[in-house]
Amino acid sequence: MSKSILVDTTRCIGCGACVAACKEANGLPPSDSLLDLQLSADTLNVVQTHGSIFVRRFCMHCQDPTCASVCPVGALRKTAAGPVVYDPDRCMGCRYCMMACPFGIPRYEWKVALPKVKKCTMCAPRQAKGQQPACTEVCPVQAGIFGERTDLLSEAEKRLREEPAKYFQRVYGKEEVGGTSVLYLSAVPFGQLGLPTNLPLDPLPLLTYRVLSRIPNLVMLGGVLLGGIWWITSRREDVAKAEKE
Repeated sequence: MSKSILVDTTRCIGCGACVAACKEANGLPPSDSLLDLQLSADTLNVVQTHGSIFVRRFCMHCQDPTCASVCPVGALRKTAAGPVVYDPDRCMGCRYCMMACPFGIPRYEWKVALPKVKKCTMCAPRQAKGQQPACTEVCPVQAGIFGERTDLLSEAEKRLREEPAKYFQRVYGKEEVGGTSVLYLSAVPFGQLGLPTNLPLDPLPLLTYRVLSRIPNLVMLGGVLLGGIWWITSRREDVAKAEKE
């Protein structure tokens, strides 16, 4: 079963406990402030302010991740448990994952001699030990809860039904780019929270495949075209040679 995190932005109080817990769990340096940080190689989970609303941003852990599909060495992969994990020993530093991510999540260690790509792994090592992610464990108001994706979708839709005036009537991450393992609820349209809203519903690797699947035909057509040009050129040379003789 695939695990997920449901983030209810109507409950977040902006305490930053999730940010501090993430840093501690991943051995990252602390920050002077726990609010309005930017994602970086040292900060994999942030709480940003949008008006009076606090919004967590971290890896969405797509059901069919584009970052994994474009990685030429398999350094990123989606696990059956839910997290999209990263193997630094395989990474060759091409940074295709950074360009491909529709949510702009992965970051690069620009300041170290042997840089790695950094992003939230949904505390995969903790999950392997039967623990929940550090961020959801410490949340004092359960603005982020952890569980099976199907259960969290049911809980999110239940909240929408029971309190329609409280919520914008959509679960963000349910369908975007084929669905994600991080789901959001909000009182306002998600675009007002800085979340991209122009994403397709199909998984992006599927769209990539549709393009790439046409390449053999294009190559074949190009080969036929070049062959035809070569034949015409050769034929002209043969005709010119015959006329001289």
